[in-house]
Amino acid sequence: MIPLPVFSECPFTGLHVSICHVSFYNSPAVKSQAVRVRYPACKRLKPKESFFMRFIRSTWEEYKILLRSVPSMVIAVFVLSVVLMNLLAGRELYRSDYFCLNTGLALSWISFLCMDCICKRFGAKAATRISIVAMLINMICAVIFSVLMMTPGRWAAYYSSPEPATATMITAGIDSTFAGAWYVVAGSSAAMFASTVVNSSLNQMIGSVADHGNYRGFAIRSLLSTCAAQFVDNFVFSALVSHVFFGWNWMQVLICSFTSMLIELAFEAVFSPLGYRISKTWEEEHVGDLYLQTQH
Repeated sequence: MIPLPVFSECPFTGLHVSICHVSFYNSPAVKSQAVRVRYPACKRLKPKESFFMRFIRSTWEEYKILLRSVPSMVIAVFVLSVVLMNLLAGRELYRSDYFCLNTGLALSWISFLCMDCICKRFGAKAATRISIVAMLINMICAVIFSVLMMTPGRWAAYYSSPEPATATMITAGIDSTFAGAWYVVAGSSAAMFASTVVNSSLNQMIGSVADHGNYRGFAIRSLLSTCAAQFVDNFVFSALVSHVFFGWNWMQVLICSFTSMLIELAFEAVFSPLGYRISKTWEEEHVGDLYLQTQH
């Protein structure tokens, strides 16, 4: 008599799984003729991912596609302009009783022009995410500069000074310039994040109405969004850093924010044809099509 296989229902899949095989008792003569009855294997189902983990995973996948889609030269120029802009912001270009201009203004327009190009081709979310990457790299560079300035050593300018005391002061001054201060880095990061959200959102909003594929539409969306975003950037930084730590009054904060915005807007207006040409070339050459397909 051949015993029938015993089946048990799997609590996870609902399948009936064999827990024994067909055999003719224990006779060695017939064991070779035993036939195993195969059924689907019972596998424990993976636990359901939380919303937070799904968000992290999807964001990471989108970031990988985005960083492969946006031309690397634009990302490099964007990041470099942000790092140098914050480094040069510690040097005055002009100062009066009501406002102060720093040399960082000479480079700040570059980051906004890069954002406008990315926003036109890839959208506001892509421009914001690339800006966050630049902001994080800037913070990493600030930490690296701060740590390296704690190490012993002298700058080349030390040996060009005839007096050791003066040379020591020169080295200390350069060290403090590169090391920076935590509140300057924090204020700069907060200002950049706020201005990025304003610039990207306004750029896409205005572009959906005024941009018809020509330079006029690109100029309107770029200049208007840059105007608002630059004011936000200057105001947030001046309010958090200059007002709190340097003792500026609110009149100085407003005047400085407005005048700096005008200067940066002038640079943007001069170089906006270059930004339009770059974004138009991306469109003609289908740059970033893979990322755009994932957004639909």
